[in-house]
Amino acid sequence: MRSSSLFWWCHHRIITALASVWLVALGAVPTVSAAQALVVAKRASEIDPRVKEHPEIGFVFTDAKGKALDLQHAIFDPSAPSQGRLVIWLMDFKAELFERVASYGLHGIQVTYANRWFSTLTTEQHAAGNVIGDIRLEAATGADFSPVVSIPKPDGIMERAFQFVSWLAKEQPQGAWQQFITADGTALQWDKIIISGISHGATTAARFAMHQRVDRVVMFSGPRDNTESWQSLPSATPSNRFFGFTHVLDGGWVGDHYCRSWILLNLHQHGPLVDVDAVPAPFGNSRRLITAGEVKNDQKRAHNAVIPGKSAVKGADGRYLHESVWRYLFTHPVDQTGVAVEPEADCTLAPSK
Repeated sequence: MRSSSLFWWCHHRIITALASVWLVALGAVPTVSAAQALVVAKRASEIDPRVKEHPEIGFVFTDAKGKALDLQHAIFDPSAPSQGRLVIWLMDFKAELFERVASYGLHGIQVTYANRWFSTLTTEQHAAGNVIGDIRLEAATGADFSPVVSIPKPDGIMERAFQFVSWLAKEQPQGAWQQFITADGTALQWDKIIISGISHGATTAARFAMHQRVDRVVMFSGPRDNTESWQSLPSATPSNRFFGFTHVLDGGWVGDHYCRSWILLNLHQHGPLVDVDAVPAPFGNSRRLITAGEVKNDQKRAHNAVIPGKSAVKGADGRYLHESVWRYLFTHPVDQTGVAVEPEADCTLAPSK
């Protein structure tokens, strides 16, 4: 184990152990064995010398204060029976979510990728209807799908994930990371990959899964892109493998972004919208889960309330109310689906202009 990674691993073990003691003292006993999870962090620029910065779209290694922006994280729990699946998380590292993923017997990595280009687009590009999805696909694959950006293979999600897992297989062999690499050692075994994210990350995860078949897609507060219709294109990943969860006060839900994407992705073929606060697991085997949990009418909090963290919905005892939802999204058998329903008539399907 390299010294920098060892420091992070030890630091995380100490912090999570202390956090567990603190939670127990308050009576809020964690439902996962966080102290068992082994976390490693490593910068993409230290793993692969081919990666480079793309300042024109805000894709750089450090911020103005010198903070590393290419730091990537990995987790696995040696005490949990392995499910033989790897979660690739898009967007910032979320420790509590990763601890749960590991407790389910899943491996997990968070990779840094181009996701700040959105704010660099012109109004015309946002409204064009065929720009954003192509950029997402290029950011995911590192292949030339868009004339607007130039993101080479080493800086795409696919290659960064592969290089990170390859590094983990060498540096952390006890984690059995090699199981996610093809026999010829040239790529990830994408049929063992769960691609997931929130908001922008959920949208890119969905766009990528339509291009590359994966084991499962878990989408929190997404997909967005209500000005585009890539969601209705033929998909390499079958629709029963897409799972979505959002809060009904989220602006993306109020604005019909998510319900539209879910319908275009054909998720209504696998069950109705299900209120997880009224229907227990397995939620009618649906792929479209919603919550109206208490967020004090705060739209921003609602956006992040669907993953563990300070915005998540809690009960009077301080426990998270959506533990069963998170487990369902990542582990529910994909061949068990709900009864098909007609698309909701009150969801606007036409692209926004």
